[in-house]
Amino acid sequence: MADGGLHLAQPAWLWLLAALVPVALWRWRSAAKAARGPIHRYADAHLLPYLTGSREPAAGERWGRFLHWAAIWTLLVVALAGPRWDYAERPLFQSGDSLLVLLDISRSMQVDDVAPNRLARARQEVADLIRLNQELRLGLIAFASVPLVISPVSEDTAAIGNALPALSTDLPELPGSRLLPALARAETLLDGIPPEGARSILLISDGDFAEPGLAEKVADLAARGIHLHALGVGTAEGGQVPAPRGGWVLDREGRPVRSRLDAAQLRELAKAGDGLYEEATYRDDDSLAILSAAAASPVHASLSDERARIWNERFYLPVLIAMALLLAHFRPRAPRRRGPERP
Repeated sequence: MADGGLHLAQPAWLWLLAALVPVALWRWRSAAKAARGPIHRYADAHLLPYLTGSREPAAGERWGRFLHWAAIWTLLVVALAGPRWDYAERPLFQSGDSLLVLLDISRSMQVDDVAPNRLARARQEVADLIRLNQELRLGLIAFASVPLVISPVSEDTAAIGNALPALSTDLPELPGSRLLPALARAETLLDGIPPEGARSILLISDGDFAEPGLAEKVADLAARGIHLHALGVGTAEGGQVPAPRGGWVLDREGRPVRSRLDAAQLRELAKAGDGLYEEATYRDDDSLAILSAAAASPVHASLSDERARIWNERFYLPVLIAMALLLAHFRPRAPRRRGPERP
C-alpha cells in the first residue's frame, strides 16, 4: 500500500464486523425452527397463509433483508474505523511561554464597587489578555472553594473566550475562597509543560483570602520556575456582598459583610512569586504589563523543523452510502394483503 493510500485511523473498530456471524447463525436457526413449528401439523405450507392471514417471506427474501442490513452495518463500522487517504504535511508549532489564569469566582466577586461588578470586570480582563496576546499559550482555572479547570494551557485561546460568559459566582456549590487548592491544581497543569519556556500564573481576585501558608507556597512555586502575577479587582472602599437569593451576606452578628480589595496581600503574593502586581483598569496598560512580564523567556513561539501529517478524512463517504440504503425503508409501500388472492 502506498504511503498516502488508504489508511484507517482506528482499525480496531473492524472487530464489530464479527457480530454479523452470530446474527446470521441466529437467523438461520430461527428460520429452520419456524419451518418445523407446530402450526405445520395442521396444514400444508402453501395453505398456511389462508389460516394465519400473513405470508412468511421466502428464504431468498429473508436473506436479502439480512444482507441489506449487514451492508449498512458494515458501512457504519468502516466509517467508525476512520478511512482516510492523502495527507498534507504541516510544520509543528513549538510553544514558548505559558500563562495560566486563576480567576476568582467566589461570592465577594459579585460586589459592584467597580462597574458592573468585580467578576464582570475580571472576565473583561481575561478577554483583554486573549485579544492582546501575541505569543503566550493561555489556560484558565476558575476557583472558589474548589478549583475548576476551564481550559488547560494551549494555543486555543478561543475556547477560553467562549467559556467566559458562563462563569458566575453561582457555579461553586460551597461558599468561600480557597487559593491553595487552585495553586496546587495550577502546579499540576504547569508541570506537564516542557520547561524550556517561562511558566507563569496570573491570579485575578480581590485578595479576600484567609489561608495560612500562601506566601510560602507561592515562593516554593517561584523556586521551581513558576512565577505568580496578581491582578487586583475592586476598590479600597469595597462594598456589601450580595446574597444568592437577594439581600446581603451576613456575618455572625447579623450585619452585612463588606468586602474590600486587599491589595497588600496580592502585592505580597506577587512579590513572593517574583511576579508583577497590577490593579484592573479600563485601559490596556495592566494587561500589556502582565503579558510582557509573562513572556520573559528567550524561547518564543515558533515553527519547528518537525512536520506532522494532516490526513484527509473520508469517513463521511460510507456514511452517505449507508444513508442512501436506509432511504429505501422510507418510501411508500403498497398495502399488505392478508393472504393470497383466491382464484
